[in-house]
Amino acid sequence: MTLLDLLQLLKHKWFLVVLFPLLFAGLTAGYCWGFLSNDYTSSVSLYVLSKAESENSPTVTSGDMSASQQLANDIAVLAKSNRVINATIETLGMTTFRGYKIEVTSATTNRVITLSVTGKKPEAVAQIVDELAIQTANTAVGIMDLKAVNIVDSAQIPTEPSGPNRVLYTGVALLAGIFAAIALIVFLDLLNTRVKNPEEAEELLGLPILGRMPALKGKGN
Repeated sequence: MTLLDLLQLLKHKWFLVVLFPLLFAGLTAGYCWGFLSNDYTSSVSLYVLSKAESENSPTVTSGDMSASQQLANDIAVLAKSNRVINATIETLGMTTFRGYKIEVTSATTNRVITLSVTGKKPEAVAQIVDELAIQTANTAVGIMDLKAVNIVDSAQIPTEPSGPNRVLYTGVALLAGIFAAIALIVFLDLLNTRVKNPEEAEELLGLPILGRMPALKGKGN
């Protein structure tokens, strides 16, 4: 099947190309806005200081910076360890963090670690990420060769949802509807065994076409 053939099929079955995307997008939008609850995210930043950075030294050397960056990567792993997670759960009087998503990111060009917690309750995610930052800082200072892990700022209670991305989901459903319509049209065409044009008849029979009979429209035909 050539591209021209496909375009001809789509032209004849245009209603499917319109109906399927609208149906898919409509159902997805209805589900997203009607049944999916909002997610909220709160974040805290930590700043790492190594013991090599003396209080009496006004400057930070490149060696200190490299060491602190490596320590930041280690602390990023430590923040999601069972020791830190369990201590945070115990301090908050919770039993589990099920339903909450914890993310830890550490940039390679600085010593800042970002802790983020995503969940359904705005107040809860701010409280959890604050306590998680405290436990991470205390644990890191206690078991690693660090001067301090400073909490840059306290978590803010989010006022706007961070997800789900309903518009994105609806857009993907719209595209899926277009592809589904094209696939169905092509499949129906493959099931159609009728001879569709003179060229196809000539190819199937191996005989040349000598003439064509025009379709006559009118009364009695």
